[in-house]
Amino acid sequence: MNPLGGQWWPSSWGAQDVRGANNRITPAKVLEAAHLIKTGKIYQLGRVLEKGIPLFGERLGAHVVLPGTPTGGPFGNHKLYYHDELFVGEIGQIGSQFDGLGHIGMMASDGKIRYYNGYTQEEVGTAYGIKKVGIEELKPFFTRGILLDVLAVKGGERLPIGYVITMDDVQQTLRRQGIREPGEGDAVLFRTGHGKLWKKDNAEFNKGCPGPGATVGRWLVERKVCVVGGDTWPVEAVPGESADLPFACHAIWITMNGIFINENLDLEALAADKAYEFAWSFNPLPLKGATGSPGNSVAIA
Repeated sequence: MNPLGGQWWPSSWGAQDVRGANNRITPAKVLEAAHLIKTGKIYQLGRVLEKGIPLFGERLGAHVVLPGTPTGGPFGNHKLYYHDELFVGEIGQIGSQFDGLGHIGMMASDGKIRYYNGYTQEEVGTAYGIKKVGIEELKPFFTRGILLDVLAVKGGERLPIGYVITMDDVQQTLRRQGIREPGEGDAVLFRTGHGKLWKKDNAEFNKGCPGPGATVGRWLVERKVCVVGGDTWPVEAVPGESADLPFACHAIWITMNGIFINENLDLEALAADKAYEFAWSFNPLPLKGATGSPGNSVAIA
């Protein structure tokens, strides 16, 4: 048996489901989120996608090239010109990013690599995009979002690398902020302060990070959330609770339960305004066969 648990399929949404917790974005949930808008202030949570950002492993960064400047023209008596751009780099897995259901798989007890809803490697993976659970299957997200400003509870400039956020930390944060626990379909965002290293000390940023571990990860599954996000690159503690189970929350959330992850967010403005509960909105780039999307989500308080 897989050390994180037994068979995780079929999904509670059916053996053919490809949308996971995106199914929790119901009309009722959208209306609930809309009622949380009090000031109308919009917070951009995604960071600028540009050269010089921290990258995981050997990933290719973002490069924008203009094929001629201006690219074309002139047209007509008014001499109209235009610009196009060529983007070279990874799309869904650099910068502020949104992990889809084809991003993470695990070896199952039958010896097969399986993804969300038990889809096998043969059913999912090709050299030219995934065949199942691609990001294009998802509808837009508009839901209740909450910020868990754990850094404000623990104090300091940022939580130490490897610090595992506990259930006690979460409950203290909820009490301090005066908001209710995560509910079904919610987006839960963790502020650790680690994002302050972004483009200032990329080596330290990439070395590891604080974040929730498997205990908090499973609690969020029980709360039936839709998305977990944060100001770190994996939105979980690295190194985690067990050296033998790296990125356990990725497996628990994405593979086993169809919950999405929104990484590398800028949560400083939300924290400064003490905006702890808001409408959270995101529309994935519908790139067919992609494992993720640029993650420029927004909070509307």
